[in-house]
Amino acid sequence: MKKLFTLTLVLCALTGAVLAQKTKDKIITAIDGQTEDYGAIALQIWEWAEVGYQEEQSSALLRETLAKEGFRIQSGVASIPTAFVAEYGSGQPVIAILAEFDALPGVSQHAVPSRDAIVAGGPGHACGHHLFGTASVAAGIEIKRWMESTKKQGTIRVYGTPAEEGGGGKVYMVRAGLFDDVDAVLHWHPSSTNGANPGFSLANKSAKFRFYGEASHAAGSPERGRSALDGVEAMNHMVNMLREHVPQETRIHYVITSGGEAPNVVPAFAEVFYYVRNPEVANVKEIFEKVVNAAKGAALGTNTEMDYEIIHGLYNLLPNETLSELMYKNLQKVGGVTYSEADKAFAAQILTTYSGNYDMADAGKIQPYSNQPKRAAGSTDVGDVSWMVPTAGMGAATWVPGTSAHTWQAVAAGGTDIGIKGMMVAAKTLALTAMDIFNDPAIAAKAIAELDNRKGDEFVYEALIGDREPPLDYRK
Repeated sequence: MKKLFTLTLVLCALTGAVLAQKTKDKIITAIDGQTEDYGAIALQIWEWAEVGYQEEQSSALLRETLAKEGFRIQSGVASIPTAFVAEYGSGQPVIAILAEFDALPGVSQHAVPSRDAIVAGGPGHACGHHLFGTASVAAGIEIKRWMESTKKQGTIRVYGTPAEEGGGGKVYMVRAGLFDDVDAVLHWHPSSTNGANPGFSLANKSAKFRFYGEASHAAGSPERGRSALDGVEAMNHMVNMLREHVPQETRIHYVITSGGEAPNVVPAFAEVFYYVRNPEVANVKEIFEKVVNAAKGAALGTNTEMDYEIIHGLYNLLPNETLSELMYKNLQKVGGVTYSEADKAFAAQILTTYSGNYDMADAGKIQPYSNQPKRAAGSTDVGDVSWMVPTAGMGAATWVPGTSAHTWQAVAAGGTDIGIKGMMVAAKTLALTAMDIFNDPAIAAKAIAELDNRKGDEFVYEALIGDREPPLDYRK
């Protein structure tokens, strides 16, 4: 009798597994069938190429797409006009999918495999966020349809998150408590390969330091002047000496955004924009204060006045292996990107524009999984989300293998079928992963326990931006 009962349980489990795979196949087929529609949305956002906090049309298009499917929309959340939360369902678990849609300044590019700006110095989607936002919306809609047809308990949300590129939009959304009741967060990012490995990122804090002096004739009466530019240069010199005395993983970058108007006028105003990065948020806080002290000393030594404005601050990304392993299995099921002959011809020309031994066939492969999280060289505002909610992400081959983000090559591929095909890989993978969590809420519970262990008992979230309002004009 016991053997019969055990056999019955095994058969039930196998039957359930087969049914789950058939459901996943249906979801994949359904999303594939909408490639043209979602491709049109992505290419429209690619054409608009709206920079951070100015993504009015892009945000509206994604909201309208979700509203037509029956999502409840909250617009202008966290005091950000282009941020939104779209929701369907009720109760737990609550699964969130992140959607970005901001472009970068200065990388305008036609969808051709040679440098050809649409508008000289204009913006472009060099990080592929037009694909990011659209794929996330596609995944959210397909999960909503599945939940509706199966009467599945729970809530699916799509978070429209503006200004990832330097504006830190998600930080304000976290600070506003918009993720407090979420059980799992899924996201993705355009890439030149397909993978779903857990990873770290660098914590980051930025500020604009402004020096105020006194203008005078630089030749006739220099003794009457106090050079704000001297203050900036003195600060930069001290920070450059500081580099010897910070942890070696630290990165400090700056640009002088205003240095005066004419050489024969002692500058009355000057400004320098700083980024401070480190793998640990605690180190960033400490190093940033040293940079502030350098600015104070520079002002004192040059007899100028100084103030500074925090622009953004990001936590380092916390990996979640529970969710990453699940996402990887679904990515394996979905598979990589298959190039057409036209795609191959485009890719072949792109490969001639940068050095390195890259194979376009890698776009069709899934990178091996590793449970040893890798440290990324960049920063992301997803980091703050990942300290509050278990978070997993993936990359899809929306660019020709070997392409770097923030390049014209990335903009070009993102405006072609290559970008759209990678986008659909992400949409399908996100949808399947969300379905798995809805079907087995114990996955979310395990992921939450992992997050709690990584954070430690003493952790209390404090946004690095303090109480500042979103810098809605930072790209103007």
